[in-house]
Amino acid sequence: MRCYLRALLLCTAFTFFSSIYVFNHLASTLGDTHGRGLSELKTPNGMSRDRGNLLRKSPGLTGRRVREPNRCKSLSVSDWNVVWRVPADVCGLNGYLESPFRYGINESIHLAVVACGPRLDETLNMLKSAVLFSNKPLKFHIFADDKLQGSFQNRLNSWPRSIQSKFNFTVYPITFPSGNEQEWKKLFKPCASQRLFLPLILKEVDSLLYVDTDILFLRPVEDLWAFFWKFNASQLAAMAPEHEEPRIGWYNRFARHPYYGSTGVNSGVLLLNMTRLRKTLFKNDMTSVALEWSEMLMPLLQKYKLNITWGDQDLLNIIFHHNPECLYVFPCQWNYRPDHCVYGLNCQPAETDGVFILHGSRGVYHNEKQPAFRAVYEAIQQYRFGENMETSLLQPLVSSLQATTDSYCGRVSHLLTKRLKESIASVQRER
Repeated sequence: MRCYLRALLLCTAFTFFSSIYVFNHLASTLGDTHGRGLSELKTPNGMSRDRGNLLRKSPGLTGRRVREPNRCKSLSVSDWNVVWRVPADVCGLNGYLESPFRYGINESIHLAVVACGPRLDETLNMLKSAVLFSNKPLKFHIFADDKLQGSFQNRLNSWPRSIQSKFNFTVYPITFPSGNEQEWKKLFKPCASQRLFLPLILKEVDSLLYVDTDILFLRPVEDLWAFFWKFNASQLAAMAPEHEEPRIGWYNRFARHPYYGSTGVNSGVLLLNMTRLRKTLFKNDMTSVALEWSEMLMPLLQKYKLNITWGDQDLLNIIFHHNPECLYVFPCQWNYRPDHCVYGLNCQPAETDGVFILHGSRGVYHNEKQPAFRAVYEAIQQYRFGENMETSLLQPLVSSLQATTDSYCGRVSHLLTKRLKESIASVQRER
């Protein structure tokens, strides 16, 4: 009888303590789940179920840093379920890769351009170069005067369907604030200052790449877009320096207004986190009160309009002179202009890795001043969609460049084709 009672007591005690253990473990699990919230429940691959959709639906979240493990050296297509290459060196601060959802890896790259007057063919050639080498969907925002709008529609809709599937586009009229339209329109080149108002017009666009019409991409657009991931918490725009060599710099020798850094910046290639820009209050030299972007532009023009030479680019230099923490500066090979070779080589990164983006400023695509630049422009213009890029684009270009070696930039024409060869080889492999 005693043995039976002892066994019963032992079983009862074991059952009691087991129940307490199970209850505590269950309570702890429920508490953790409640603390994290339902949106943080993990899927088998370790990602939050709704993280991507949440960030895409709420553009304002792009101003927040989302840290992921340091995977800069091993990120591959399967890591993020995307269909384009991610450069191995795209790291955020302190060696962390920021979440690709921050800039919508699964969404289109937004590219804006402003075209007025005789800029139709030049702009189409720029868009053509963007489409040729990019693997990511592109969304073109084309701001054009009345005479060009129908031509853009017709020409882009005439491109092969296989090419049209890589992009979509919207054509917008040129618009400036009422009461000052003519002053803004004639500030520099026709319509160029439209770029200053893009954050106020494209209100639903979070991040944007703006380029001048005389830009040619020699590397996929998404590789430039990746600089967004290198922004710190305060940066909201990115540009290249106006000059690398102060002895030939324009701003440090001639400017009659403030400018960024030691030699200023060039606005022909401009990355904008427009969500941040619309929310930022900017320091300025017009008032002790920080101003929003929309509040600052007209007073800035009124103060400096007699002192600026390069129009809206000068205004951007003034803004970032007073707000240097807001600007990220990328290397000159992403905005390579005749100035980088006509006065001797003064873009060191291009000498090592080649030219990534060609900027044919001062009309060099259409005159004889820099035949090497013109040769690149004409090679892309004459290439027909669907043909072999090696034989129909690269080889004719190399042949044309051989005839330019008596010009300053022609002597280093290998810099213009170095990265282009890699881009073409990549496209050919994918085909």
